Amino acid sequence: MAWLEYLLPLIFLFPLAAMAVIVVALRNLHDARVSSPFDAHPLRGPGQALRDRLDHAFAALFLDGALGPLVVLAPMVYGMGRMLFADRQYWLEWSLYGGLSTALVLICCLRLIRDFQRIRRLKLGLACELAVGQELQRLIRPETHPFFIFHDIPADTYSIDHVAVTPHGVFVIETRARTQPLNARGVPQKQVAVEGTRLRFPGWSERQPLRKTRQATAWLRHWLSRECGTEVPVAGILALPGWDIDSSDAPSDIQVVDGERLAALITETQLAPLPDELHERINQALMHRSAHLLPAHLAGPSL
Repeated sequence: MAWLEYLLPLIFLFPLAAMAVIVVALRNLHDARVSSPFDAHPLRGPGQALRDRLDHAFAALFLDGALGPLVVLAPMVYGMGRMLFADRQYWLEWSLYGGLSTALVLICCLRLIRDFQRIRRLKLGLACELAVGQELQRLIRPETHPFFIFHDIPADTYSIDHVAVTPHGVFVIETRARTQPLNARGVPQKQVAVEGTRLRFPGWSERQPLRKTRQATAWLRHWLSRECGTEVPVAGILALPGWDIDSSDAPSDIQVVDGERLAALITETQLAPLPDELHERINQALMHRSAHLLPAHLAGPSL
């Protein structure tokens, strides 16, 4: 029966399939998420959404790096099995096996390059998130000067990087990480100009960071007003760590900073006094949402 010549070589693929099953089973071996020993809620720090995405990126890199060679070898192993059971060898069939293996090698290499670039972007974004979070820690004061900082607050379809609750208003802080291009002499170009609806970087411009900051600010203002039963003053801040900000044409509703004086900016900016009762309701609402609505289903913050 001629069909046995094509069926029996599948036996040689069983070891590769067994190794693939083991690799898939171990894909989540590295999981840095931890839960509180007090209430079992996941603990969240600065850039937690980016940490989760970085874990997923490393898991994808592990899968592509481990499964790639197995998938690439499968056509050749099957072809060698065909050699044992076939009466005649056909060069066209072997060309098909070789071409398929070559195509799988290219696909595997492209996926590994994609994973590497994704991890680099996420690491840069996480570094900026941690830098801004560290700067925000300077706001922590005793009870007589209550400042509260929340990280990765889930919104409807995204997460807000940081929220600072002060006695004189609530501040939404969005962080964006961008690689600084080099000029002909290899010197980083750090100047970014802020306009009404876009940021002008050296060689390109973006509208999404300002749009996302406005969206997050409007959402938090509406949500807090609904939760607290009164209007809550909320302002938006966009942090671009490492960049020199040209704010000569900046809009009045969003402040764009480099992150170094972020704590002083929040302390000096007076939106409106918050009564102690409203201040406490805001904190309770944010703590409840941060603890009970995890952004696992979200795409994560923009980089």
